[in-house]
Amino acid sequence: MTYGEADRPEPGGNEARAAAKERARELRTQHRKQERRRRVVLQLSVLGGALVVIAVVVVTLITMNQSPARGPLNMASDGIKIGTDLKAMRTTALAPSATPIPSETNAPDVIDIQLYVDYLCANCGAFETNNDDQLRKWVSTGAATLEIHPIALLTTKSAGTQYSLRAANAAACVAEYSPDHFFDFHESLFVDQPEEGSEGLSDDELLDRATRAGVTNTSKIASCIEKKRFAAWVQAATVRALNGPIPNADIPAITTAPTIIVDGKQFQYTKDFDPNELAQFVTGAAGAQYTATPTPTPTPTPAP
Repeated sequence: MTYGEADRPEPGGNEARAAAKERARELRTQHRKQERRRRVVLQLSVLGGALVVIAVVVVTLITMNQSPARGPLNMASDGIKIGTDLKAMRTTALAPSATPIPSETNAPDVIDIQLYVDYLCANCGAFETNNDDQLRKWVSTGAATLEIHPIALLTTKSAGTQYSLRAANAAACVAEYSPDHFFDFHESLFVDQPEEGSEGLSDDELLDRATRAGVTNTSKIASCIEKKRFAAWVQAATVRALNGPIPNADIPAITTAPTIIVDGKQFQYTKDFDPNELAQFVTGAAGAQYTATPTPTPTPTPAP
């Protein structure tokens, strides 16, 4: 309320008392509003601090309960080694950024075959189609071991689905949860193999092939495939293969897929992937000592 000089109330008059009461009321109202604002600010500050504490606790708990980004079990060499009766050799998992551990050396009469393969690679499919039968025979009878290294060289060649990476991840999942079925699953990925540039198999189709290969722990493998649990490991293993060194081999690094190493020597295949050629190379690598043993001798398998 504003007054001019002419109409200012006389001191002690009724109007003066009314004005004083009105002013007192306005001050009380203003004080109550200020007090409410102070309480709201204080409550929000306490709540904000509590939310920060809760967020920190949640993040800490999540971090504490997350598994380290390790590699799969049974692939400490960046590959899975398969021997008699197609049984996989067990190893611990590779720690993050750890150097791969070379597989144990075979007995003198057992051929060591290493295979670096990309499941989208057409040449890998041709090699597998022509040589699978004799590889299965040599390994299952104990004449040789086969160490399979899934790598992802063609991740960008599948219409955006990263099939090369996903298939290698699925192979790592099988190595972790059902290693003795790895050979059959590996073999299944080359049946009606997707062409480079296509979308490849879906995650459900990868799981279906694993199931038909007889894997155990299906639900864990399904989750592993869906979450791409070992995708980072596949990428790291691929880089290690490309950069080298390759243990127990006469080549410093992998430059193509498939790469086949027999008793430390690279097998230079022809474009036809003739199984007779591989058999002769394996027999030659074995030497006289191998051919003299009672262990089944690798023999050529007729080409399809």
